[in-house]
Amino acid sequence: MTVPNDGRWAMLAVLCASLLLVAMDATILNVALPSLISDLRPGAVAQLWIVDVYGLILGGLLVTCGALGDRIGRRLLFLLGFVLFGVASVVAATAGTTAQLVGGRVLLAVGGAMVMPSTLSLIRNIFTDARERTRAIGIWSAIAGAGACVGPTVGGYLVQHFGWAAAFWVNVPVVVVAVAAGLWLLPEYRVPAEGPFDWASVPLSVLGIIGFAWGVKHLARGEDLLGNASALAVGVILLIWFGRRQLELADPLLDVRLFRRPVFLAAALATLLAMIAIGAALYLISLWLQYIHDYSPAEAGLRMVPAAVATLLGSLATPALLRHIGVRTVLVTSLATLALGFLVLAVSPEPTTYPVVALVLVCMGIGDGVAITAAAAVLVSSVPPERAGQGGAVEETNYELGNGLGVALLGSIHGALFTAHMTDLPLEGDQLRIARDSVGGAVEIATGIGGDGGRQIRETASAAFDSALTVTSYVAAAIVLTVAVVAALLVPRGTRTTGQH
Repeated sequence: MTVPNDGRWAMLAVLCASLLLVAMDATILNVALPSLISDLRPGAVAQLWIVDVYGLILGGLLVTCGALGDRIGRRLLFLLGFVLFGVASVVAATAGTTAQLVGGRVLLAVGGAMVMPSTLSLIRNIFTDARERTRAIGIWSAIAGAGACVGPTVGGYLVQHFGWAAAFWVNVPVVVVAVAAGLWLLPEYRVPAEGPFDWASVPLSVLGIIGFAWGVKHLARGEDLLGNASALAVGVILLIWFGRRQLELADPLLDVRLFRRPVFLAAALATLLAMIAIGAALYLISLWLQYIHDYSPAEAGLRMVPAAVATLLGSLATPALLRHIGVRTVLVTSLATLALGFLVLAVSPEPTTYPVVALVLVCMGIGDGVAITAAAAVLVSSVPPERAGQGGAVEETNYELGNGLGVALLGSIHGALFTAHMTDLPLEGDQLRIARDSVGGAVEIATGIGGDGGRQIRETASAAFDSALTVTSYVAAAIVLTVAVVAALLVPRGTRTTGQH
């Protein structure tokens, strides 16, 4: 169907409002976690589930939801998912127990998985003109990236003034307005089925992604080697099985043949690996601001704004950049800028200062805004309209997995180096173990001891954190430079986001 020009942009506003909430929810808990832990007193395992369950479930369901939306209707799945997201927000906000909070986070993830690929696939159908579509994806990506960066800022203010539950209550009025607007504005799109929906592939995809992500994350933390290696192995086996099954189906859940297209593969890898670096950096900088410099959640969130502004501006500029200089140059240059940010952080003198961190945040914003927007435009434009849900699911899955794996892999490298540098402390027993385990633990012990002893622990923790950050930044730069080289090799010169690659 043809949508009036004004109507198209109103529809985009509805889709972006929903995406903003889902993106914010992925990071808003970073600043809410300390007060949440103080209130609910979850154990160590429960804390892990509170943090991890959202990304694991969301990432695991994206492929299934993308294919399901193509079948039952993208508008229907979007609206159902957003309603569930609102209900889940109430469940999480009213949680009086850890179990209820984890349950609310699970429902939030399910709702988010229904919403996210639906937004991109609806954009693919609403904007049939390639130039308009790329502009719309730029706005979409700006909202997604800025939402992830603004999450700590908004969350910090809400938590500081209204408590951790406000980080979930804020979703409810937006859900009500967006659902009402969506019912009025959004058209329905669905693909005529060539055969029955392949429900047998669903557990292969969901459990495969969750097993893979769980295994990698927890092996990186050095936990339960046998159990987590088994989870990783099962995940890999299920994903291989899933891929082979898709090749045999006339109407697959995910057309894995898309990855045979060099440009599609380059865009998918760019999203995954860039987000590994960006996700870890945002997490570590948040810790640096709150624990090393004692900023409140709201103050720490405010100092993350350079990343949000750079993401917003980069995303909005990307459509024009793609049109004038092409996919290859945009991807490679933006990834190189992101790598440069990490190299600046690595070579800067210790102790690290905020102006250096602000520059790094700007480089991350450019990487998130320009590189991820360009990759999203390629992934959506290079699939036929009937596969739009699949293209959106690939982009979102790689984004979420990259973010989660980055915190696990690079966060674990940083944690191990931090522990190794925490020597010559005036502590013993449990206090020594807690102080060496994490920067948060070190600050807690230092605060309890006070005086010269507490000051020594704080200074040692600050130096250890900076030293670990230097090495981690080199690793992040190497990852991003690698994917920049891969993009340069895979993407032909002169490629444009016209839908033909």
